Amino acid sequence: MCGAGPAGCVVAERAAQVLGWKVLVVDRRPHLAGNCYDSKHRSGVLIHNYGPHYFRTNDASLIRYLSRFTDWIPGNYIVKSLVGGQFYPFPINLHTLEQFFDLSLNAESAEQLLRTKRIACPAPRNSEDFVLSKVGRELYEAFYLNYTRKQWALHPRELDPGVCGRIPVRLNRDDRYVEHRFQIMPKRGFTALFSRMLRHRKVRVLLDCDFREIQSLVTPRRATLYTGAIDAYFDHRFGRLPYRSLDFQFERHDVEFKQPCVQINFPNDFAFTRSVEIKHVTGQKHPATVLSYETPRAGGEPFYPVPNAANQALYERYRALAEETTRRDRVYFCGRLAQYRYFNTDEVILEALQCFAKIKKECAVLRQSALSRR
Repeated sequence: MCGAGPAGCVVAERAAQVLGWKVLVVDRRPHLAGNCYDSKHRSGVLIHNYGPHYFRTNDASLIRYLSRFTDWIPGNYIVKSLVGGQFYPFPINLHTLEQFFDLSLNAESAEQLLRTKRIACPAPRNSEDFVLSKVGRELYEAFYLNYTRKQWALHPRELDPGVCGRIPVRLNRDDRYVEHRFQIMPKRGFTALFSRMLRHRKVRVLLDCDFREIQSLVTPRRATLYTGAIDAYFDHRFGRLPYRSLDFQFERHDVEFKQPCVQINFPNDFAFTRSVEIKHVTGQKHPATVLSYETPRAGGEPFYPVPNAANQALYERYRALAEETTRRDRVYFCGRLAQYRYFNTDEVILEALQCFAKIKKECAVLRQSALSRR
């Protein structure tokens, strides 16, 4: 397995537990859990080292699977945007609209209001078109335009509609960041969850080691899972796929809580996009707290594939090459970097479970074929 993030850990656990395979998990970082990695800050406060991971899902079977490795605590994911010196609930809902337009609204009157603000665009071609067609120019410029430009270093009209389309607009008073059935956090953190997942006598973990360093030294008997950047696997044969990275600054405060909720967005002020006080959702009791500030950048650890038509076309060339490699060499590509697609934590785990099912099926077919030739 190349990668000890969620995808690698899930496939490793399933291969060892279900199939009884010996598994080697390799990661170039010195820790498990990938971008879900959490650890104790020097203050003693548990932090999310690579940005907040708000676990949510509508899939009860996924909860049952993960509950083998963790207990849960409730998640309380509240996000606000600082616009014009005021905190607004985000994503936009009735509270946001009432505060922004200084009106008293219900679902019907809010829909009428937005109807007067929207700019007609029956088939949005990009994120700007999409948002303008949903909420109009005032809300677009207040909440979306500059945040998107900071995050991606591109104008929203240069990004696919789905970039901003992932963010809902609600005509109710639900201030939660998401609406999923299950909004929970692993009680002892994500690192503990994935560490327990790999606690199997047939799983060996090799950290702080680049996959390339041992690729020629280890010959998997059955399959290889690769979760790194797909273009890197093929030595950037067709050119480099662009990714956005993040710089994290952590700041201790000697108070129980510093900000009113777990996340504050800064669409129009500062170079950073958001501040996160993850202590709001970890359930940790501590007299101090830690805020993390995220500043997007071009270079560094790849975090976000850049979704537009040109990049997708380049990825499709790599995907075709990956499918050929899977057929020929039984190398399977799974995860955000390997599939050049943004996944939430629950989504990447589900992808990994599907990938394992494919590996299991195809290896069974190969084994049956080998037996029939004897």
